[in-house]
Amino acid sequence: MINVIINADIKRGQINRNIYGNFAEHLGRCIYGGFWVGKDSEIPNINGIRKDVVDALKELKMPILRWPGGCFADEYHWKDGIGPAESRPKMVNVHWGGVVENNHFGTHEFFELCELLETEPYICGNVGSGTVQEMREWVEYMTFDGESPMANLRAANGRKEPWKLTYFGVGNENWGCGGNMRVEYYADLYRRYAAYVRNFGDNKIFKIACGPRRDDYHWTEVMMREAGKFMDGLALHYYTKNYERMGSATEFDETEWFMTLKRAVWMDELIEKHTNIMDEYDPEKRVALIIDEWGTWFDVEPGTNPGFLYQQNTLRDALVAGIHFNIFHKYCDRVKMANIAQTINVLQAVILTEGSKMILTPTYHAFNMYKVHQDAELLELDIKSPEYSIENESLPQVTATASVDSEGKIHISFCNLSPKETAEVECELRGTDMADVTGTVLTSDRINALNTFEDPERVTIKDFNGAAITGSKLKATLPAMSVVTLEVK
Repeated sequence: MINVIINADIKRGQINRNIYGNFAEHLGRCIYGGFWVGKDSEIPNINGIRKDVVDALKELKMPILRWPGGCFADEYHWKDGIGPAESRPKMVNVHWGGVVENNHFGTHEFFELCELLETEPYICGNVGSGTVQEMREWVEYMTFDGESPMANLRAANGRKEPWKLTYFGVGNENWGCGGNMRVEYYADLYRRYAAYVRNFGDNKIFKIACGPRRDDYHWTEVMMREAGKFMDGLALHYYTKNYERMGSATEFDETEWFMTLKRAVWMDELIEKHTNIMDEYDPEKRVALIIDEWGTWFDVEPGTNPGFLYQQNTLRDALVAGIHFNIFHKYCDRVKMANIAQTINVLQAVILTEGSKMILTPTYHAFNMYKVHQDAELLELDIKSPEYSIENESLPQVTATASVDSEGKIHISFCNLSPKETAEVECELRGTDMADVTGTVLTSDRINALNTFEDPERVTIKDFNGAAITGSKLKATLPAMSVVTLEVK
């Protein structure tokens, strides 16, 4: 029996909806063939943007979308992506497959996409190969409402009114593909570039600095010490991957299943240690921790371009997503945004496309089940879970989170990581007299179950009837390898 105590009258902070953000880079078929098919495509579209993708992502209530990269961002010169499509210069995507792009998807198209999705735009600027002037002019082009060269250029390109832009990243992975910089150098460079990311009129920019990769705690230390007062957010990147031998996204045994989930759980330690450093310099928690790249990273699907990072998506990926959401909630006082990599056809995608076909991945369904926690208040939860072990390694069999929404409904999400054992949960609900429970479940009969274009609903959300409330006790039987979300009211 797994014992859980939820104190419904003790709230630990608001779960920022932006934790459920996505990331869309010019990489493989994420933009071209994913979001964008062109205005002349036979695939139903809205000014070139795939309609089925828009409809699917709106169902998730996707709160924020990061663009144009990624490594691509520090090669991207935004003026190449404005003006008449036929006159835009072509460019070589040197990071991802060496393909030539026509720049038909640029600033105007991205903002139209965000408007269709009803989502916040998050722009990542070019520090690696761009200039201060270039970055400053881009912000002016997007946000200035008045008479200026950039505002006039925007109007000449068909948009008189400025866009609302809150989130702006000053560079990306500047410790690596963004310039191979030392943190001491980037800290000074960040201060310089960020000074010219202006607030025009009523538009207020939330400036996000390049943060550490994985457990580079020195990077966080220096950035907070030297540039903390000039930033609003610090970006952490961590991928759930085996850095020595990635392995297949679909063909794996229980040991590989286990080790992938264990690597996902490591996110808890990473956030804890990075936030401890941030707390030393920012005890008021003004600076947010932004996990703007996370997710699984496996070998590409056989026969596909190695530079496109196209991988399939199984039930294992859905469990990885659930583990991350539970961790992000736990640190909601510091973690204010997270962006899975990436939305379509790349790494741990929520959507896969093939020509006119589209499928929703198990990760998509995990997002859909967890969206009830967006902007809800985190409730105090204590769980005593047995260990799930293989050889000399172990991790909790069940992880969980709970929140209460603005209507007073409590939502509890569980991840049972064992692929063989069900989990009997007894949950004591303190501080509430709610008596009705409903739920949904995501599971399958195989650890590598996945959705294909031939069988698109092999892994999908189903009603969950394995929970009941008696008095102040909620009892539930969680299937093996499952994500379960309960609603109590």
